[in-house]
Amino acid sequence: MHAATHHRDLYTVEQVRALDRRAIDDLGVSGFELMSRAATAAFACLCRHWPHARRIAVFCGPGNNGGDGYLIASLAHSSGLVVDVIELSDTPRGDAALARDAWQSGGGMTLRWQKESSLPHADVYIDALYGTGLNRSLDAASSALIEHINASGIPVLAVDVPSGLNADTGYCPGVVIQAHVTISFIAPKRGMYTGQAPSKTGALHLDTLGLPDILWQGMPKDASLLDAMHLAPRARDAHKGDSGHVLAIGGDFGTAGAIRLCGDAALRSGAGLVSIATRAENLAALNSARPELMAHGTHGPQELQMLLERATVLAVGPGLGQGAWGHALWLTALDSGKPLVLDADGLNLLAREHRYFSTPVVLTPHPGEAARLLDTTTADVQANRFDAVREIAQRYGAVVVLKGAGSLIANPNGRLDVCTWGNPGMGSGGMGDLLTGVIAALMAQGCNAWDAARMGVGLHARAGDVAALKGERGLIASDLLEPLRALGNGIEHD
Repeated sequence: MHAATHHRDLYTVEQVRALDRRAIDDLGVSGFELMSRAATAAFACLCRHWPHARRIAVFCGPGNNGGDGYLIASLAHSSGLVVDVIELSDTPRGDAALARDAWQSGGGMTLRWQKESSLPHADVYIDALYGTGLNRSLDAASSALIEHINASGIPVLAVDVPSGLNADTGYCPGVVIQAHVTISFIAPKRGMYTGQAPSKTGALHLDTLGLPDILWQGMPKDASLLDAMHLAPRARDAHKGDSGHVLAIGGDFGTAGAIRLCGDAALRSGAGLVSIATRAENLAALNSARPELMAHGTHGPQELQMLLERATVLAVGPGLGQGAWGHALWLTALDSGKPLVLDADGLNLLAREHRYFSTPVVLTPHPGEAARLLDTTTADVQANRFDAVREIAQRYGAVVVLKGAGSLIANPNGRLDVCTWGNPGMGSGGMGDLLTGVIAALMAQGCNAWDAARMGVGLHARAGDVAALKGERGLIASDLLEPLRALGNGIEHD
């Protein structure tokens, strides 16, 4: 297996360290050689992105990340660039000390960073302060330097990881470099694709440093990047009964829009039939706006029971509320044993009345809802999204989508995928209602809960990216419906 095939496999920081040790101990590639390869890859990245740069400043920390920086400085100097090196410490460790010696033996000078110092002028700054080993907030001096770098307006190339970012979780415990480009090495670190990380890394590149395929043998991935997927074309004699019947349950007083968006998404994602169980007061609006939705006034469990008998999959929660009406319908839906997708108040009710599911279920919490499901805080969820989503999946026996930048999809068996699509414009009302309908429709068409969640998250996020081509600000949920239909049929936007 060629190393390139591992680019969609994500690893923990500890696993990447183990790969690094394996390269040294088993393959005989010295630590300094790996450092030299990393510097060469980083300098090539610099030249690709900023081909007209004539002056750079390299900020070096005391560890191996700083060693990369000294060697990058040497390469840049040899290529005729003017180079300033600013270091946090004049006592680097291990191979970093060798790299510093190489820089100085070639005539290079270093400047020690002081809080009152000003930054040198440069076309590009190179962040080689801290690498993947950092899992704490930075000290005052380092934080001050990073704040100065971020405020400079000068583009930044981060080496391996933007300094201050936890590459294992995607969390930033303090100040962090705002990179324009990040060049990462050996294997993708899972935390670089979720949480706060996507807003800090800029364009993210990976270089495996020319290491052979055998390095990855026996190293199980921790997670995977989500693939672009869609359903196969339908048989020419297909009819609506072949594509399942989604029953969307919700829409309390004042929230008819939420359940309509859910139903619309289920239709646009290919469900053969979509029924809505909602307040009777919503019927006129729903029937006039979307006659393809079969809306039913549902006062309580008895009326819902008749609709449940015809449904293939349930979508429960959009606009449901947590009052007596919503709770009664929620309880009846869960007791039916039908496959279902739970969102919004469907999740809030579940947090109050925990269940372990034995039928196919997908939960789609945002971080606040995830915190309630775990009896913890939103901050704790965001500090380690991987642990949080896996714990929810195991606690409830369901496939779980933890929404947000770099949405995570977890299976109770521990398998996890990360979605790299989506954009800030999708942070508007109704997006979660759409996702619920998409996943429910895919389950109705025969996908198991895991595949429906993965495919649904990918289609939803990619549709958001297509819709955002007209601008992120002002993007609304219904803008996703047409691209969602195209992508679900395998028609890519050109």
